[in-house]
Amino acid sequence: MKFSKYFDHTILKADATPADVKRICEEAKKYDFASVCVNSCYTAMVAEELADTDVKVCTVVGFPLGAMSTLSKKLETINAIENGAGEIDMVLKIGELKAGNEGEVLNDIREIKDVCLHNPTWKEVPLKVIIETCLLTEEEKKTACELAVAANADFVKTSTGFSTGGATVEDVALMKQTVAGKAYVKASGGIRDLKTAQAMIEAGADRLGTSATVAIMEAYLAENGQ
Repeated sequence: MKFSKYFDHTILKADATPADVKRICEEAKKYDFASVCVNSCYTAMVAEELADTDVKVCTVVGFPLGAMSTLSKKLETINAIENGAGEIDMVLKIGELKAGNEGEVLNDIREIKDVCLHNPTWKEVPLKVIIETCLLTEEEKKTACELAVAANADFVKTSTGFSTGGATVEDVALMKQTVAGKAYVKASGGIRDLKTAQAMIEAGADRLGTSATVAIMEAYLAENGQ
């Protein structure tokens, strides 16, 4: 796979302005990243900026805590897809997972997956499930991945980047082993340089989320004489 297509070029900070988001879109088009990942208020603008390219619009849902009602997440997902989202990154109900309420977590993911499959645009939209590894035990990480797979999620994702830690190679490897080819793995949070990005890919990451994407790509191109 083309190296640039590993990356979701990400801008999720609270003080991101429309001008910042447009700059990210221009960078994504220049380097041909997999997607631009934004908060839902920017979905329509990003869809317009990326029209006639193969760079997808990735919108976060229930971000960054995951602690809102399933209905709220469904409505946010519907709105995002109607506004042009081609991928959805949702945060699962972390507290419910830690409380052992697996049925609640499974239903939450299933409801969003259903919207990704059946929505007013008639598009099938890939779903990534953020499990927030830094808040989970090893067993909880495995359970979260198993629930995401049971709900037919397309990816499991390590982190929001807004909690106490981000992706680690150990977590990526554990998630890859747990999903056993039934879902892809996205690593995000703390991926700031080429060495870290390559380590995540070697550990099994199929996609990387980072705001340092341009610096990583420039380092990669320089290393490969491009």
